Amino acid sequence: MLSFVGKKLSSPVGRIYLWSVLLTFTIVIFGLRLFYVQVIDYSHYKQAALNDQLKQYEIPATRGIIEAEDGSSDVPIVLNQRLYSLFADPPLIKNPNKVATQIANIIGGQATSYLTELKMKSTQYVVLANKISQAQSDKIVAMQDPGLGTQGQDYRVYPDGSLAAQVLGFVNNNGVGEYGVEQALNPILAGKPGMLKAITDINGVPLAASKENTQIAPTPGSNIVLTLNVGIQAQVEKILAKDYKSTKSQGLSAIVMDPYNGHIKAMANYPTYNPADYQAVSKQTTFQNAAIDNPIEPGSVMKTLTTSAALNSGAITANESFYDPAHWVIDGFNIHDIKQDGGPREQNIQSILALSLNTGAVWMLMQMGDKGQTVITGKGINTWHDYMVKHFLLGQPTGIEQGYEASGYVPPPNLNDPSINLRYANTAFGQGVSVTALQLVSALSSVINGGTYYQPTLIDKIITPNGKVEINKPKIKERNVVSPKIGPELIPLMEGVVKAYLHGGFSFMNFPSNYIVGGKTGTAQVAKPTGGYYANIYNGTYIGFVGGDRPQYMVVVYNIKPNITGYAGSFGGQPVFADIVHMLINEGYVTPKT
Repeated sequence: MLSFVGKKLSSPVGRIYLWSVLLTFTIVIFGLRLFYVQVIDYSHYKQAALNDQLKQYEIPATRGIIEAEDGSSDVPIVLNQRLYSLFADPPLIKNPNKVATQIANIIGGQATSYLTELKMKSTQYVVLANKISQAQSDKIVAMQDPGLGTQGQDYRVYPDGSLAAQVLGFVNNNGVGEYGVEQALNPILAGKPGMLKAITDINGVPLAASKENTQIAPTPGSNIVLTLNVGIQAQVEKILAKDYKSTKSQGLSAIVMDPYNGHIKAMANYPTYNPADYQAVSKQTTFQNAAIDNPIEPGSVMKTLTTSAALNSGAITANESFYDPAHWVIDGFNIHDIKQDGGPREQNIQSILALSLNTGAVWMLMQMGDKGQTVITGKGINTWHDYMVKHFLLGQPTGIEQGYEASGYVPPPNLNDPSINLRYANTAFGQGVSVTALQLVSALSSVINGGTYYQPTLIDKIITPNGKVEINKPKIKERNVVSPKIGPELIPLMEGVVKAYLHGGFSFMNFPSNYIVGGKTGTAQVAKPTGGYYANIYNGTYIGFVGGDRPQYMVVVYNIKPNITGYAGSFGGQPVFADIVHMLINEGYVTPKT
């Protein structure tokens, strides 16, 4: 017979004693478990309980507005409009049919579609509608249904429609900037969201007295003032739209820049779009700012930089003459000039630019190796590469405040490459090297202004939420790009190009005598993806300046594959440049000679 500490379990006293021990043991076990839950693992279970009662919402920050120059004042070109999202917590909806009908009466739509979502008891959050008005939000709140709520969000408004669309970019439905300034400066514009936490009762109603309720106010984003001039920007866009049609172009880009500080006064592309309706855009490339993310082989506009490098290196002088054979044989390939250039004869630096002599550009490359030579040398290749990459900063982003800026391409000076002489001969007149419109105008600006490469910028100033104005001072990326004397030597050479075209019958290149205008055309063959070039497809480019006592604006034009008769640079790029310069003069944006 079993016994327990001397007690017989069959006896009444033994059984009572056993049950007493078991009960005591059970109480101890429960006590230890309760101690563990309430003391040792208190935080875990407290949080679990809170999760059932805690409603937590992010409070979006007010996004900074964007302004631009308009005369003597700044005007908003991107504003905010506060609209609301309607959301529901389906398990808290007591009467889904009634609520669905009420919602439909307030914001429109079909009650049946709302009812379907209100019956989704497996989720605690469902968005019923976006972009409802303040008045509609107030009516929803007035229903006092614990299962419904609205959340305010700022949506972008564009008073000027498509103005500067690709420069600005847009803000998606998640409040994140995409493309342009909106993407590049999203952290500055977006600010910091706040947080609302509230402990609720079983019906989802906040308990006002709960110490667990917290609210962190959002920090608004900073406002940004662009360097763009609204009037110049609007007029340039109008010109591009017109010339896009007249030249039957596949894409047009133009930039107007102040060469003395890197400020962009206008940057435009066509085709364009309205950022307020970005969802309607079918081609992703329409969002892209081609002026900064579409590097192309620029053609003969590159000769302005080749000339600058040759002048600065001492390889040539501005008034130098040379005998042009009208063709060079480089690595077995024939580089020649067009028939209209008159064949072999004496030429000079002015005629290299005015007649756009490919042989003249190659001759300058030869001189950068050893003056007086008529062959391309390793020294010449390395010198020219050094100017392209380290002086003119080609082959690398400029750092402008835009999303997706391209780097372009400069071929490495690999002297072991059997075709390196031909590659670099081509780069001297703008083939075999790819450059964006912004890189080109920034590089030539550094020559025209006396040798300082200013980082191009779209930001004039930033205004913080507390009202502090932070001026965006010009940033110097490179000093002594060329000697200060090179700009004054290049300016009249480029003026001579304009006069040559005027005398050649291009009447639209006639500008008032109290302004200086200089430029250079470019007609570039378009490379095939598989290698080589298309026989009859070209890009038309142009770069130049306009001013009074000195160049005030640099202007660059990229016309992609215009379908025209004549050279793409002369008839596709040059007329667009002329239209822009005439506008700048006629509208009073240029200060005439004193």
